[in-house]
Amino acid sequence: MRTRITELLEIEYPILMGGMAWAGTPKLAAAVSEAGALGIIGSGAMKPEDLRKAIDEIRKLTNRPFGVNVILVSPWADELVRVCLEEKVPVVTFGAGNPAKYIRELKENGIKVIPVVASDSLAKLVERQGADAVIAEGMESGGHIGEVTTMVLVNKVARSVQIPVIAAGGIADGRGMAAAFALGAEGIQMGTRFVASVESEVHPVYKEKILKASIRDTVVTGAKLGHPARVIRTPFANKIQELEVENPMQAEELLVGSLRRAVQEGDVERGSFMAGQCVGLIDDIKPVKQIVEDVMREFKETIERLKKYVE
Repeated sequence: MRTRITELLEIEYPILMGGMAWAGTPKLAAAVSEAGALGIIGSGAMKPEDLRKAIDEIRKLTNRPFGVNVILVSPWADELVRVCLEEKVPVVTFGAGNPAKYIRELKENGIKVIPVVASDSLAKLVERQGADAVIAEGMESGGHIGEVTTMVLVNKVARSVQIPVIAAGGIADGRGMAAAFALGAEGIQMGTRFVASVESEVHPVYKEKILKASIRDTVVTGAKLGHPARVIRTPFANKIQELEVENPMQAEELLVGSLRRAVQEGDVERGSFMAGQCVGLIDDIKPVKQIVEDVMREFKETIERLKKYVE
């Protein structure tokens, strides 16, 4: 399959792995790249030296293109970008802000720049600044979210920019991919679906939570604190929602380290199990390669099925 995204990133399939802090390990990212998609290391919780080690590790596992996601609210954002420059990372995606000050230097060094956007205005802004593509991520996604649904956001962003658009948020299969392409996307990004894979290194409890959850089993925490995030409903998530109103400072304190506790320890008492609403579409743990192949097969089947309506 060829789209502007596959040509830009030199990959077989227009599928990106979400840049997930703690969960986006070199092992998982390498498996995604080996499957013909684009694996992305999630540097959100990393210090510069940690990222350099992660890049070295993924290069030992694959010689295919990969990316690094940089969260702009990280206290080490400048240093993380510097590591990407020094290591000549093929692709850098950005989240949680406007990466304007980094785009020119990254591109001058041959690095593809793809910001995550939650609005058409930010998409147009980063396009003017030289971004190669944008990831339009709707509020159905796991982790930190915006306020617009994937269906509306992708549709609007695709109409607003000339650069390629990658759809994200609630996509876990070929039907979701076909819907995204119908809205004008030329690629998709999946996070939760890859967390529920054989190669994912999250705690088994995390994977079990994803498999057992329905499409109504995610909630948004942190909204009243200014940093909303979609997580699987647990007593801890319910407690955070209550404390946001009653004791915001305590809520902030409890959230610190909660994602790491979920990913590494499977801590159901103090962990935030970030996941998108697509959890209700995931009912098995598969190897990454099979996930990618299944998505592409179902995408093609969906397109063929839709043709009968226009013949």
